[in-house]
Amino acid sequence: MSDSSPPVEAPDNLADQRVGSGIIVLSASMQLLHMNRQASELSKLINAAEQGQATRKSAHGVLPTALTELCGEIIKALHVRTEAKDWEQFEIKRVVGTPEKPILLRGFGLPDRGGLQHARLVVTLEELARRQQLNTDQAREKFQLTNREQSVIEHLAKGWTNKEIANALEITEQTVKEHIKHIMRKTNSTTRTGILVHVFNS
Repeated sequence: MSDSSPPVEAPDNLADQRVGSGIIVLSASMQLLHMNRQASELSKLINAAEQGQATRKSAHGVLPTALTELCGEIIKALHVRTEAKDWEQFEIKRVVGTPEKPILLRGFGLPDRGGLQHARLVVTLEELARRQQLNTDQAREKFQLTNREQSVIEHLAKGWTNKEIANALEITEQTVKEHIKHIMRKTNSTTRTGILVHVFNS
């Protein structure tokens, strides 16, 4: 009787596809309290993107500029958003890294009744490329995008300029600008990065 159980490596493949988010927790004085392995790996990628490939061996534990800037914005927001409920529907987002490996940063604060010095900053990091195909399809339904608008977003996610998108789609730059304007309206975004954040969260 033959054994019809699935191959042993199947769970590993599934695990590879479901790499968790990177998580970083800092104090309000920017002291690193927690950083999981995924966050450490993604931080290295962001550092490499910021400083060029030559510095791949950047100092261990040094946070990328994009992360420290995001934390600065969280601290500013904590001066105003002093209650935990103020952060329930609020987060600060950035898309960083390289066009080939975009990384979504999402930051929020955990206020403390003891004041700002006891507050915590939490940042999650997630590779967008893993979800890109899935999300552009989901975004298309969610935001009622046309085929052409979906194509424009896929090229935006690669970090392409309007001119590069126009050449790839064989349309004028003006037409690309019109598409981006329509996409911004549909996704309620005001920037190209904003479009990507909405699409990748759909």
